[in-house]
Amino acid sequence: MTFSATDHRAMARALQLAARGLETTTPNPRVGCVLMRDGEIVGEGWHRRAGEAHAEIEALKVAGGAARGATAYVTLEPCAHHGRTPPCAEALISAGIARVVAAMEDPNPLVAGRGIAMLHAAGIAASSGLMADEARELNIGFISRMTRGRPWLRLKAASTLDGKTALNNGVSQWITGEAARRDGHCWRARACAVLTGIGTVRGDDPQLNVRAVPCERQPQRVLIDARLEVPLSAKILQGGQCLVAAAFADERKIAALAERGVEVVVLPDAAGKVDLPALMLELGRRGCNEVHAEAGFKLNGSLLREGCVDEILLYMAPMLVGDAAQGLFNLPELATLDKAVRLDMRDVRRIGNDLRIIARPRAD
Repeated sequence: MTFSATDHRAMARALQLAARGLETTTPNPRVGCVLMRDGEIVGEGWHRRAGEAHAEIEALKVAGGAARGATAYVTLEPCAHHGRTPPCAEALISAGIARVVAAMEDPNPLVAGRGIAMLHAAGIAASSGLMADEARELNIGFISRMTRGRPWLRLKAASTLDGKTALNNGVSQWITGEAARRDGHCWRARACAVLTGIGTVRGDDPQLNVRAVPCERQPQRVLIDARLEVPLSAKILQGGQCLVAAAFADERKIAALAERGVEVVVLPDAAGKVDLPALMLELGRRGCNEVHAEAGFKLNGSLLREGCVDEILLYMAPMLVGDAAQGLFNLPELATLDKAVRLDMRDVRRIGNDLRIIARPRAD
């Protein structure tokens, strides 16, 4: 399928609209829609939050009668099933849309090509694949949950240029500058959940919420605490929206946490620790699309070793603190480089006076 320059411009606009729901649509995907007729945009919209109108419906409301004979550009295949809202494919058909261009097919098994098929059956020219890579990146967590049953885990860390995250005495505030910390909160805001471990809670007592940037919806906080050692006064437990993953069912501590609105899930592995892959599946069942992990080098290493890390978000500060300081990942010593974790660089840029690196472990 060949797409025109007009098609590309319209889809680029639809992707811009979809990004407006970056922080609010969970557990739904981020979707934008543009309606164009005779080279002019007659309607546009985006999905704001679960339970509210989908992007296509918003665009049709704006267009009114001008939608008849128009082309609809949608960043995700129009839905063909009844959920909280009626099928968007039916709405496009009823409005008299002549052509539909979707960036990508919906990975949701309830849709998965059915929306395009419904449009074809109604005599509408429908296709997909325009700017598909951009659309996938926008909904990488939703795609992960639909295809793997687990969220996309992004591991955020801040280190010195020599790869250290804290001094040997635990002091780490602040390695990076204010601009990098604010940027990190932007990534927190788009996540469905922010995850850390009991070591970080004991050492830093973080709130683990979004503060440095405006945020309509605070992500759920997830604490990995195998033996339920978290103090009841810990900041992460305040204000609800906290899930604790444990390896032992200490009923007294579970009850005390429940009184504070904190839920506990017990997911032990064979070693008596929290089963991290099982936790990822549990978060997927709860509708989490993206998980943002901020932890210490021990949990960082465990998440990486157990195949839970999909992306690394690393801020590197231009300072050196020496070999005795704490590193990024607790990984076993290697005898040969062929056992090293290989990464693909996705983005490298300067944030303030720091360097931000986005990398993904290679599948091979």
